[in-house]
Amino acid sequence: MTRYFFDLQNGDGQTLDEQGMELASREAVMQEVTRILVDIARDELPDGIGTKISVSVRTDIGEPVSVSTLTFQNRWLE
Repeated sequence: MTRYFFDLQNGDGQTLDEQGMELASREAVMQEVTRILVDIARDELPDGIGTKISVSVRTDIGEPVSVSTLTFQNRWLE
């Protein structure tokens, strides 16, 4: 198993993951990324008309392995 760290970039700036998680596969990494993005979106979307949330994944030796971004925009048609 490899330890992965999930660093968050959102409207509050960047938050580095200092604990990480041991995961066995890319699929497990993507499940965790999806969970993080959905949780953050649930908290942030009601507050504005748009937001961009990114999760960067790195290994325990600092090697970047993935970047996932969720963008939400709303425009009222009045």
